[in-house]
Amino acid sequence: MPERLTETLVDLWTPLIILWITLPTCVYMAPMNQAHTLTTGSPLGLSRQSEELRILNRSKRGWVWNQMFVLEEFSGPEPILVGRLHTDLDPGSKKIKYILSGDGAGTIFQINDITGDIHAIKRLDREEKAEYTLTAQAVDWETNKPLEPPSEFIIKVQDINDNAPEFLNGPYHATVPEMSILGTSVTNVTATDADDPVYGNSAKLVYSILEGQPYFSIEPETAIIKTALPNMDREAKEEYLVVIQAKDMGGHSGGLSGTTTLTVTLTDVNDNPPKFAQSLYHFSVPEDVVLGTAIGRVKANDQDIGENAQSSYDIIDGDGTALFEITSDAQAQDGVIRLRKPLDFETKKSYTLKVEAANIHIDPRFSGRGPFKDTATVKIVVEDADEPPVFSSPTYLLEVHENAALNSVIGQVTARDPDITSSPIRFSIDRHTDLERQFNINADDGKITLATPLDRELSVWHNITIIATEIRNHSQISRVPVAIKVLDVNDNAPEFAAEYEAFLCENGKPGQVIQTVSAMDKDDPKNGHYFLYSLLPEMVNNPNFTIKKNEASFLITGQPDGTSSLPRNHREIYSSVQDEEKFLLLLQLNNSLSILAKHNGFNRQKQEVYLLPIVISDSGNPPLSSTSTLTIRVCGCSNDGVVQSCNVEAYVLPIGLSMGALIAILACIILLLVIVVLFVTLRRHKNEPLIIKDDEDVRENIIRYDDEGGGEEDTEAFDIATLQNPDGINGFLPRKDIKPDLQFMPRQGLAPVPNGVDVDEFINVRLHEADNDPTAPPYDSIQIYGYEGRGSVAGSLSSLESTTSDSDQNFDYLSDWGPRFKRLGELYSVGESDKET
Repeated sequence: MPERLTETLVDLWTPLIILWITLPTCVYMAPMNQAHTLTTGSPLGLSRQSEELRILNRSKRGWVWNQMFVLEEFSGPEPILVGRLHTDLDPGSKKIKYILSGDGAGTIFQINDITGDIHAIKRLDREEKAEYTLTAQAVDWETNKPLEPPSEFIIKVQDINDNAPEFLNGPYHATVPEMSILGTSVTNVTATDADDPVYGNSAKLVYSILEGQPYFSIEPETAIIKTALPNMDREAKEEYLVVIQAKDMGGHSGGLSGTTTLTVTLTDVNDNPPKFAQSLYHFSVPEDVVLGTAIGRVKANDQDIGENAQSSYDIIDGDGTALFEITSDAQAQDGVIRLRKPLDFETKKSYTLKVEAANIHIDPRFSGRGPFKDTATVKIVVEDADEPPVFSSPTYLLEVHENAALNSVIGQVTARDPDITSSPIRFSIDRHTDLERQFNINADDGKITLATPLDRELSVWHNITIIATEIRNHSQISRVPVAIKVLDVNDNAPEFAAEYEAFLCENGKPGQVIQTVSAMDKDDPKNGHYFLYSLLPEMVNNPNFTIKKNEASFLITGQPDGTSSLPRNHREIYSSVQDEEKFLLLLQLNNSLSILAKHNGFNRQKQEVYLLPIVISDSGNPPLSSTSTLTIRVCGCSNDGVVQSCNVEAYVLPIGLSMGALIAILACIILLLVIVVLFVTLRRHKNEPLIIKDDEDVRENIIRYDDEGGGEEDTEAFDIATLQNPDGINGFLPRKDIKPDLQFMPRQGLAPVPNGVDVDEFINVRLHEADNDPTAPPYDSIQIYGYEGRGSVAGSLSSLESTTSDSDQNFDYLSDWGPRFKRLGELYSVGESDKET
C-alpha cells in the first residue's frame, strides 16, 4: 500500500511541476464581493485596475496564486506549499503584513506574514473535509491597520485513491425458485467508495464473481446477479455460496477492491410426485376394536417440502370401502386408516383396499412430468375376539296388568354369543334400575316375572336393565333396556273432584241450581270415564233437594255416517274425513252433576246446614262406586242472588243497622277502653313514692381500689378528697328518697379536708354525722378503701382478696429485700413459729 501510494503521488506531481514551470503564473482571486485576476507588476494591469476602481468605486486589490489545490495524504519532510498571497500595494519594502483566518487557519494552514506563502502543516484527508474556506487580509506592519478589505478564497483537497470499496450491507442472502430459466434475476448488491467520484476513476467500481461459477453471473456495472444455469434442482443442491468483488479505478490494474459473500437458497416448487415406499401394506385388527380406532398408517414420500409435499389420501377401490376410511395427517404427511363400521370375524376374515396419494398443490408448469399421485394396496386381516353376548333386540317393551299375579311371566329377553365357541348365557337384572326389586328374571331362559304387586296409579312405567353374561368368560357382558308398561284395571272408585260446599239463598226459587259438581277416577279406561250419580235409597224422596245428570252435547255437520260406532261415553273431540265427504262430529260428554232445590222458603234460623250424600258409580268392569257428601249452607242473599251472610248471628242484630255502623260503634268502644287504661296507669305512677335507685345513692356505692401501694416511698397512695360528698361542703345534707318527719335547722358543714388527712378522723366525723341525722334510713352504708398506691417493687403486701391463707405463704424471701424489709420478715417468721408451737 505505501508503494502504490508513492507511485500515485509521483504520477500526479510530475505533470503539475511541468505545468508550473512552462505556464505563466495563474492568479486566482476570491474576494468577498467579486474575484479579480491580475498580472504581477504590469502597468497596464495597474491602469486597468484604476479604471475599474473609478467606475465601480471599490478598493483595488489583487492576489497572486502559485497553486490552488493541495494533495491529500501528503506527508513530506517539510510543510507543503499550498499557494502565495501578494497585493499590488506591496512594493517589497516589507511594510505590509499578511493575515490568514478561517477554516484551519493556524492549525492546518500557516501563512508567512511577509511573503504571503501558505503552507499545509498537517496531512489532509479529503474524505474528512474536501475544501477549506479562508479569509486573507493585508495590514500595515507597524499600525496593523487594514490596507484593503478582507478577501475570501477556497483551498480544495485533491483526491487520491486511498479508499477501497466496501459492501456496507454484506454478507447478503437471497432466494430464487428452483428450476428457474437462464438469466433469472436473483438480487443485486451495492458497494460504496469513499473517494471522489468526480475526480478520476478512484470511485468508479466494477463488479465480478470470484466464486460461484458456473451457477451465477453478475452485471459488472449494475451488480445484478442472475442465474447462469437453467433448471437448478433444489433436491440436488439447495444452497450456493457466491463471492463478489468490487474494484475501483474501473477495474484496471492498481485499483483497490473489496469483497462480500452472497448465500443463494433455492426455494422449493412442486416438481416431484408422491411415491409410496412399498406397494403392499399388511395390517391386522381384532374384530372387537372400537369404531374410529386407527388400524394402520401408509405414507407416500415426496421430495418436495412444505405445502408442495402435502398429499391427500383416499380409498379408491376394494371390498372394505364401506367399513374403513382413510384420513390425512398434515404433520406426519401420512394416511391413517380407521374403522367406520363394526367388524365380524365370523362373517368376513379379511379385506383388500386400494389407497391413492395425490398432491394437493399442483404446479401447472410441471404437469407434463406425469400424474402427481401414486397408489398402493392395503390388506387387512380380521382377528377373532371374544365378543360379548348380543340381544335379539336393542330394546324391549313389555306390558302387564296392575292386578297381575305374583310370579307371573311378564315377558322374555333372548341373547346369544356371536363367537364360534358359542358360550352359554346367564341373565340378571341390574338392581340399580330396580331398587324395589319388583321384578325377577330366570337366569337361564331370560323370562321376567313379577315379584311385588304393581299399582298403575303410583307408577305407569318401570324401566329396568337386563344383563347378559357369558358363563365361560364373565368379563363379556351386554346390557339391554327393558320398558314395562303397567296396564290399567278398574280398581279405584270415583269420588268428588274437589271438596265442594254449596250455598243456598233463603229467597231462592224452586228448581234453582245450587251447585254443579264433577267426579274423578284414578283409573284410566280406554274409552274414558262415564259416571252415574244417585242419592242413597233412603234419601231418594228427599223433600229439599234433587240431582240432575248433565247430558252430552252434540254438534254434527255434514253426513255423520258411521257415528253409531262411536262410544257413547267418549269425552274427546273426534274429527275424520271419509270418502272425500267431509263431516265433523263434536261429541263431549259432560260428567258433571247439578244439585237443585225443590222448594223455596229456607230459613237459617231453623236449619243452617244440610248434608246431601251422593253415590258415584263408574262404567268399569266390574263397576265401582263411592258415596261423597255435599255440604249445603243456607245464606242470606240480595235480590239478585248475591250471597251476603251465612251466619245465624247476623239476624239477632237490630234491624236497620248496617255493617258500617256496627264497625263505627266497635271503634268507639275500643277508643274509650284505651283512654281508661291510660288514665289508670298515670294515676298509679303518680302515687308511687319517689325512691331513688340503689345505684344513684352515693352512700351505697362500693368503691374498689385494686392498685397496690408503693411502700414507704409512695406519698400519693390515697387521696381522701375523692371520698368527700360534694353536697356536704355547703353544710346542708338533704335526703331525697324520703320526706323527713321532723324539721331541723341546717347545721354548719365541715370544711373540705385537704389531701393527706387522717382516715380514722375522717370516718369518725362521717359516723357522727350519720348518727345525728334524723332523716337517715335504718340501713348501713358500706365503703371499702382498698387503694394501696403505685410503684412498689415488692408487689402487694395486703391480704385483701388474697386467694391463699397465711399458713400457705412463706415469708423468708423478705429478708433478701434489704434492711427495710428485714424487720418485717422477722415479724412474720415469729408468727409462723408461734403457730407451730
